[in-house]
Amino acid sequence: MRKFLIGFLLCLLLIVLGSVIFEKTYSYPSQISYGVTFSPRYAKYLHLNWQSIYIQILDNLKVRYLRIPSYWDILQPEPGIYDFRETDFMLNEASKRDSKVILILGARQPRWPECHIPAWAKNLSVSERQQKILEFIQRVVERYKDRSEIWAWQIENEPLLQGFGEDCDVPDKIFLKSEVTLVRSLSDKTIILTDSGELGFWIIPEQLSDVFGTTLYRKVYDKFFGYTTYPLPPYFYSLKSSLVRNIFARSNQKTIIVELQAEPWLANGTLMSPEQQAKLFTVEDFRSYVDYSRKTGFDEVYLWGVEWWYFMAEQGYPEYLEYAKTLFK
Repeated sequence: MRKFLIGFLLCLLLIVLGSVIFEKTYSYPSQISYGVTFSPRYAKYLHLNWQSIYIQILDNLKVRYLRIPSYWDILQPEPGIYDFRETDFMLNEASKRDSKVILILGARQPRWPECHIPAWAKNLSVSERQQKILEFIQRVVERYKDRSEIWAWQIENEPLLQGFGEDCDVPDKIFLKSEVTLVRSLSDKTIILTDSGELGFWIIPEQLSDVFGTTLYRKVYDKFFGYTTYPLPPYFYSLKSSLVRNIFARSNQKTIIVELQAEPWLANGTLMSPEQQAKLFTVEDFRSYVDYSRKTGFDEVYLWGVEWWYFMAEQGYPEYLEYAKTLFK
């Protein structure tokens, strides 16, 4: 017990000293660009008119940096049949306002069930499904590669994170490399790969990408421990990024935060009452998470939860949306 206490105190001392040193020596960016990840699927789940909310994000929030999906099960509902209306709408509206877009490619994309595989592809063998994913990616890239509002392709979403998602294939580094190779052969736009900020090793995603995207979550739910806040100092992310880049991925240009938690993590995906959600994730939490992200030193941050801000505003909790407006001036 005594050894454990001494070890704990030493770790705590190192964290405090590290924070002080980082604060004194790190050159913080003079300006941070904030964007949002927007999911039509999640907006629909919250019973929102997703097109209307998307326009409000552009016109009222004045968001100019967007990260949007191209869901495989929506865009290719049947073999050989494509429906690009959803993605076309988002890109067209973004273009009208000179917004910049990260378009996500592949089967694994933001929001549950994580792996958005059409019903017709679920019974294929893994190798057959991978071939269909490559064909789908090629079709999307060829359709949109000349769109100037798209500055980067994100290939899959946290593709090497295991044990999270529904109907997901086992993470496959070789297949991920083939996806990257395909996209590079079709387009010269920036390629982004992402990984869990807290659980991922980052090495392969940084090696394969031009820009690396980390997620950043503070309070999460675990079935064994309940709600837990990660005991990590902000400099953990910058230090991790620098170490991986300098040792393993020198050609990688920078790290951005592709998902900053700005909504509650709901236990088991259960949609609680608005009152419960407001207690679980307060506007003070929102402010503190944004402040925490500033201290990481990254200059580009995409907030996770914009659909939820609008949902909460409709439920009588407009403070999240009002605070968000201060970030997009």
